[in-house]
Amino acid sequence: MKAVTLSEIKNIAEYEAIRQDFRSRVIAEKERRRLTVGAVFTFLFENHLTVLYQVQEMIRTERIVKEAAIQFEIETYNELIPESGSLGATLLIEFTDPEERAVELVRLVGIENHIKLVVGALPPIPGRLDDRQMNDKKISSVQYILFPLEDGHLREWKAAGEAGKIRIEVDHPHYTHQMTMPPTMVEALAGDLGL
Repeated sequence: MKAVTLSEIKNIAEYEAIRQDFRSRVIAEKERRRLTVGAVFTFLFENHLTVLYQVQEMIRTERIVKEAAIQFEIETYNELIPESGSLGATLLIEFTDPEERAVELVRLVGIENHIKLVVGALPPIPGRLDDRQMNDKKISSVQYILFPLEDGHLREWKAAGEAGKIRIEVDHPHYTHQMTMPPTMVEALAGDLGL
């Protein structure tokens, strides 16, 4: 998948002029890429458009105008764009109550060993989380996760998706849920995978 480049970035004034239409387009794209697994885990599968939006919004919010600072944001957010044959997602762990969140993010330590992408009857693909977002005492409520698919998963993707057999599984002792990907998501991610 193509990384975001500096040449694509609009300055704050140019972005304001197109923001409403661009934002509507990105929201529609994100809807096809969002999967809620259980009550509080939401996976948002990233692509070039979603990352470009994050960069533009950060520049707008933080009023970033210096080229070096913009380039830093691009490099930071480009980490969300997976390599060929992989899927990358932002995992939002959405406990709304701050006290509950503080407790639950401690209870979820070790979650990096308990998230899998299942494609048909093939061996599950363990998710790889960014270890900068966790330690042995608690995890962050925002995680970046990579699912590196093997050739067999890529070959099976469309047939498994049509049969409703692609899902995310979470099997942590304190959070056990799974959710099947809807056809619109399977199709969007197939495009990301070049299928």
